[in-house]
Amino acid sequence: MKYVVVTGGVMSGLGKGITAASTGRILKNKGYNVTAIKIDPYINIDAGTMSPFQHGEVYVLKDGGEADLDLGNYERFMDINLTSPHNITTGKIYKTVIEKERRGDYLGKTVQIIPHITNEIKERIRNVAKASGAEICLVEVGGTVGDIESMPFLEAIRQMRSEEKVEDLALIHVTLVPMDTMGDQKTKPTQHSVKELRELGVTPDIIVGRCKKPLEQSTKAKISMFCDVPEAAIISAHDADDIYKVPLQMEKEGLADYLMKRMNLPVREDNQSWNQMIKRMESANRTITVGIVSKYGIEDVYLSVKEALKHACIASGCRVNIKWIESEDVEKASDPARFFNDVDGILVPGGFGNRGVEGNIKAIQYAREHNIPFLGLCFGFQLAVIEFTRHVAGFPDATSSELGPGTHVIDLLPEQKDVKKMGGTMRLGEHMVWVKDNTLAHRLYGKGKISERHRHRYEVNPDLIDHIEHHGLIFSAKNDNRMEMCELPGHKFFLGTQFHPEFKSRPERPAPPFLGFVQAMLK
Repeated sequence: MKYVVVTGGVMSGLGKGITAASTGRILKNKGYNVTAIKIDPYINIDAGTMSPFQHGEVYVLKDGGEADLDLGNYERFMDINLTSPHNITTGKIYKTVIEKERRGDYLGKTVQIIPHITNEIKERIRNVAKASGAEICLVEVGGTVGDIESMPFLEAIRQMRSEEKVEDLALIHVTLVPMDTMGDQKTKPTQHSVKELRELGVTPDIIVGRCKKPLEQSTKAKISMFCDVPEAAIISAHDADDIYKVPLQMEKEGLADYLMKRMNLPVREDNQSWNQMIKRMESANRTITVGIVSKYGIEDVYLSVKEALKHACIASGCRVNIKWIESEDVEKASDPARFFNDVDGILVPGGFGNRGVEGNIKAIQYAREHNIPFLGLCFGFQLAVIEFTRHVAGFPDATSSELGPGTHVIDLLPEQKDVKKMGGTMRLGEHMVWVKDNTLAHRLYGKGKISERHRHRYEVNPDLIDHIEHHGLIFSAKNDNRMEMCELPGHKFFLGTQFHPEFKSRPERPAPPFLGFVQAMLK
């Protein structure tokens, strides 16, 4: 097994995740089987309980693991499916070590960061890499070099470096190369970051410099001299107009050639599918406008939705312009028309809680009554059912038990209510979905049995399904007594999914609901 470790310095948010994902894509283009691990230094067990205002999107993995949005980038760039063990957190590590100590596994020894914590980190990395069946494992160490939280992980990487063969572990360090007011590229932040890394006993093999404009040769030479890294290993990661172009940009900078030489990787036949996808994306000559009615007002909360729309547009030969619409603004407006008179479709994504809900419902009603293509995801699916039940099916007080009193068209199932008393959790991860014949859902997927990822707790109330369908809204997919999709026959495109199709969408394989939504907007 070979490992490529990605660390970051100077500041957070530099793009370590995109660098790791792009490196993985480059290696996959070179014919190698690649997997990825994200290390998050926070003490939370996972990202599931974090506020979207602070942390952005919670990305749901195949096995139901709730993770950082970087794992979504890994899956999309490398076209792989990851699981909860691929996300290592401080919380998971310390919880496991403490449980082992309580069982007596350490035979009375004093439990310390070195070797017990670092051994647990190394063991997890190696186990995940081995179980994946991959040839190369990307490991992104979250946080910034110098953070207290990251130190045990960097120490574990230092130990791994001495335990693995020289050609089996390479380290990429991502730093900031800012420009001063005169437009000169400054290398001092990179020098200090590498110095701090070396003080921990770790020396980078490759330095990726994040910058607005391409690194000048004199800048590369200066970084090379002060950081003791060959000029060929100084990679310019300047701003790109689309993240999917970053792998090609970094390959052009020589990352692939240097990394393969450094790790003694034989040359294999190139895979050109990513390049072809980029060409399709660049050749698009039409643009559609989607109105996303958001509860949170932060684009990173819906990163996978944005990317899934982009994937569907690449396949359909168009570009997407997203109009972000605050659900609370729609809720306060006497006439919602002004929010939607310039959009080709309306999308209501997932969310939780009462705030802004009535604005979402008004948006769904507007899409239904004005025959505008509509896609509702998870909470958006539930609100579509509520809206239809209120205004068509004769229950003006229709709501969800999550939101308050009324006719609970969305509710906990009886078996969930029993669990809730004991502090039950959400329905997470991939579950099977059975799709009805002769429906829009079946036309989109082309088959009657699918698997999609979920993150929700409430369901459509089974007692009201017949009544709702009698009035025209069809539940076109289900899992036993759980309704999974709804649609409105005769409408241009009106579809809701209880699951999150955006989590399985890929640049070369768009999610069917998004593809159908985009094609309906193009018409």
